[in-house]
Amino acid sequence: MTEQATASGAEQAPARSRGRGRRPADEVRADVLRTAGEVLLGEGIADLTFERIARLSGVSKTTLYKWWPSKGALALDGYFHAVQHTLAFPDTGDIRADLRDQLRAFVHLMTTTPAGRILAELIGQSQTDPDLAVAYRTLYSSERRRLAAERLRAAQEAGQVRDDVDVQVVVDQLWGAVYHRLLVPDEPVTEPFADALVDNVLTGITHPRR
Repeated sequence: MTEQATASGAEQAPARSRGRGRRPADEVRADVLRTAGEVLLGEGIADLTFERIARLSGVSKTTLYKWWPSKGALALDGYFHAVQHTLAFPDTGDIRADLRDQLRAFVHLMTTTPAGRILAELIGQSQTDPDLAVAYRTLYSSERRRLAAERLRAAQEAGQVRDDVDVQVVVDQLWGAVYHRLLVPDEPVTEPFADALVDNVLTGITHPRR
C-alpha cells in the first residue's frame, strides 16, 4: 500500500468472501486498514464512513465499532498504515544523511500527495473528537517520535551525536518545524527547507567560541 493508492480500486473490488469459518482477526484488521487508507487518501475523510468500509472490506459494522470508537479513530489508523512504509526511518550509519532522507520523504509525502491535506484535517478534527485525539497521540505521533528518537539514540551510541543532547527536543526541532509550516502555510515546505533544518541542528547556528 502506497500513498498513490486510491479508493476507486477498493470501490471496484468486491468485498472479500469470508469463506468457511472465521478469518483470523489480524487478517480482518489488515483488510479494514488497507481499505480505510485507500478511501482516505483517494477521496478524503468526508467519504470515509463505517458503512462504506464495512461493505468494501466485508467486515461487520459491529466489528468496526468494537475496534475503533469513532470515524476519526478509524481514519487515523488507516492513514498511519497507509504511510508507514513511505516514512520508514533509514539507518545507514550516517545520521546526517538519514535525517535528511527521512525529512525529504516526509516533505514529499506531505506536499505532493493527498496525505498532507488529510493529516491536517485529522489534526483539526482531533480538537473536537476525543477518541481521535487519543488515537493521534498514541498511534501516530508517539510512534513517529519513537522511531526518530531511536535513530538519534543509535547515533549517540555511535558517537555522532553528543551524549548530553535530548533527542526528543531534536525531534521537535526538526519535525515540529515541518508541521508548523504545513499547518500555518506562511512559508513553503520544500526539500531545501528540510536540508536546512538538518544542517542547522547538526552544525549549529553560532560561530565556535574562540
